[in-house]
Amino acid sequence: MLRHLIFIVLFPVALYAQKRVPFTGKLVYKITIADTAFAELVPTSYMTILTNDTVTRIENETDQLGKQALIKHMELNKSYLLIETPIDNFAIKTDLNKVEESDSKYTFKKKHFKRKIAGLKARRLEVNHPDFKEPKEYLYLKKYSPKYLNNFLDFPGLPVLFYIITVDGVYKYELQNLEEYLPEKDLFGVPSDYKKVDFAEFLEIILQYEQNGPPEKED
Repeated sequence: MLRHLIFIVLFPVALYAQKRVPFTGKLVYKITIADTAFAELVPTSYMTILTNDTVTRIENETDQLGKQALIKHMELNKSYLLIETPIDNFAIKTDLNKVEESDSKYTFKKKHFKRKIAGLKARRLEVNHPDFKEPKEYLYLKKYSPKYLNNFLDFPGLPVLFYIITVDGVYKYELQNLEEYLPEKDLFGVPSDYKKVDFAEFLEIILQYEQNGPPEKED
């Protein structure tokens, strides 16, 4: 159903993050299913993160769900989730100050030596979670804050190889490219052809659509 569209980019959100070296630019992650037995059933997708160190735009696109983008103002702690639906284009607004921080079940310990990823030397973590059959190795860049992702904010740097647990399984996120530059400011605004609604309003619109179908077009 259309209401499932919103869950790809809204990871658990914390209210602040430790300060690191400011990052402005673009991060591109490849997303695959961690269970190789289902690799042929779940196509590879990508997540792109753009940031000017004040506002972050997280973009996802899949064949099933289409395009989504989360625009998060890290200082005001507010966000808009931009989604395209058969009904209309919506910007779902959220005040992150009113979102309760979820308790993280991830535990980790640092490992010696480094590994290269996307041409960068990354530090290693051994990470445990109740849903992992065995510990997984995560990689992170110590000099950048994890705040550009909405997850793992207690980690000692920006994760560049990590795993996300969902109802559909465990997904692997692997950095493909890191580029430092100042993105165009227009990327961090809400387009004029998107209708601003809060979450409750969006669910009501979707419910009406599922019950009654699309509205009749006027002549």
